[in-house]
Amino acid sequence: MRKSLVASAVMLSLSAGCASYVTPGGPVKLAEISRVGDDMASRQPSPKFPASIGVVRVQAPRYASASTRGYGKGVFSLVTAQELIGDPQLAAIGGWASVGKVQTLDTSLLPSKFDSLDDLRLAAAKLQIDVLLVTTVDTVFEAGGKTFGPSSDFKLGKSDTDAAIRSTASAVFVDVRTGFSYGQAEAGARAADLAAAGNSEKSLDRLRLQTERQAFEAFLVEAQTTWAGIERRYN
Repeated sequence: MRKSLVASAVMLSLSAGCASYVTPGGPVKLAEISRVGDDMASRQPSPKFPASIGVVRVQAPRYASASTRGYGKGVFSLVTAQELIGDPQLAAIGGWASVGKVQTLDTSLLPSKFDSLDDLRLAAAKLQIDVLLVTTVDTVFEAGGKTFGPSSDFKLGKSDTDAAIRSTASAVFVDVRTGFSYGQAEAGARAADLAAAGNSEKSLDRLRLQTERQAFEAFLVEAQTTWAGIERRYN
């Protein structure tokens, strides 16, 4: 009995030094889901200012993280949780030059399967949105000289002093009426010294979400610069 208790204590000690965590799902290659047949070259801008902007976050099919899951099937999934895109972010976009109303898409207007960005454009048109800001987030974990991509089993040991989280937020501005791409923006953030933050699943996910939020805030700065160029050219 005593040997059994000792063995159990050793197992608990070993497991306490290493947290098991499943990394979040992947991003979407925005250029790929923007392509629809051979008519892309013929799509032209139809600028209207002040512009109503719709903000959406798309991720890889069957996206899941420790805090949320994606909506819909097909070539991408839609993240509707306000983890990164909430009222403060929408208000910030509303302060850009020549921007009118800013909103997210109502899932009741969306199909259950997505074949391309045109599915989002159709829903946006029903809300009289002029431009879609289509965002995606790419988050990876690093430890022991290795990179752990989407939906990977990540274990943080006490010796992994080089462990880090890298998150990149990117987006494309899409004309709702024509599908024309006005421009892109991207920015990232990195969190190091994961061991110091604690090595439980909850603490790792809290740091993951914090890093994604930092990346998204940095992205908004770049996106504002991109939008300023769009506004100068087309207004």
